[in-house]
Amino acid sequence: MTARKLRLAILYGGRSAEHRVSVVSARSVMEALDPDRFEVVPVAITQQGAWLLPERSPLELRAPEGGLPQVEAAGAEVALRPEQRTTALEGAGLGEVDVVFPILHGPYGEDGTVQGLFELADLPYVGSGVLASALAMDKAMAKVVLAQAGLPQAPYLVVAERTWAEEPERVAAEVAERLALPVFTKPARLGSSIGITKVKTPRELAGGLAAAFAHDSKALVEQGIPARELECGVLGNDHPEASVVGEVVPGREFYDFEAKYLDESLKLEIPAPVPDQVDARVRELSLRAFKALDCEGLARVDFFYEEATGRVLVNEVNTIPGFTPKSMFPMLWAASGLAYPDLVARLVDLAVERHRARKR
Repeated sequence: MTARKLRLAILYGGRSAEHRVSVVSARSVMEALDPDRFEVVPVAITQQGAWLLPERSPLELRAPEGGLPQVEAAGAEVALRPEQRTTALEGAGLGEVDVVFPILHGPYGEDGTVQGLFELADLPYVGSGVLASALAMDKAMAKVVLAQAGLPQAPYLVVAERTWAEEPERVAAEVAERLALPVFTKPARLGSSIGITKVKTPRELAGGLAAAFAHDSKALVEQGIPARELECGVLGNDHPEASVVGEVVPGREFYDFEAKYLDESLKLEIPAPVPDQVDARVRELSLRAFKALDCEGLARVDFFYEEATGRVLVNEVNTIPGFTPKSMFPMLWAASGLAYPDLVARLVDLAVERHRARKR
């Protein structure tokens, strides 16, 4: 007897500034899924927050010239009813859903919000739970937890938008006292290097913080580190495993949004050409960071490697890393022996495994 296909809802798009990256990631995942094992149910979320069964397949979306595709506001509406289980997601022709894969980068998707909805609905879902998702999304809070776990990080300051508006001179003086230029300003709760600025002079601090506050009411000012950027993938629940280590070599001055998704000069070195002890250190710290934040399913952990000192510093943890063709996470696992289709299937298996364990 042929086994029933697993009905997998793919959530993509979303309300955050990372909307278009999510669309590309979702399309890549859907192309990789085994049609003999999975029946895909795409659920598009517009930038206004509407949940839709798209009229056109995400595989057909085409990017505007020089950019990334976005969700089209056309399709039957979908609603989530938390009191139900497999029929929690309702919509015309939707039917039952076995597992949800939220490929939603940034706020309202990667930050514990939709994870809380799925917990209420008792639906298995791919990735970390509410707490880990919220912690990892808020880089300021993640740094506190990682420091408590003894993980090395670069010096930083947290600046609230209201504090900057009321006391800009005091904040600027504190930055000058505690950090050395250049520094990087970034939104505390966003990814894909959106809103990040390299501040080289005191006069540029205001502009850098303004760019960060355009996306969040809380910003980070981080010490610039003359270092190489390394990344490692983590996969698993109770017994996570680390992938090979990769290196990001941006063609631009630093690894910003354009460098990640629109710059053809970007290079990803997999495996990273680093000494064995550095490779081992990155993998060790990846697992420690994953466990410290109580992550599950998957994460990509980013690092700074100072060749001059040999130091390896944790930069951040991403609980829903990019799945685009140029994304590091699937490439790291492919180099570790887990091909893209097998990686996606493994993530779904981990979601079901965790849900069953919690039921017990």
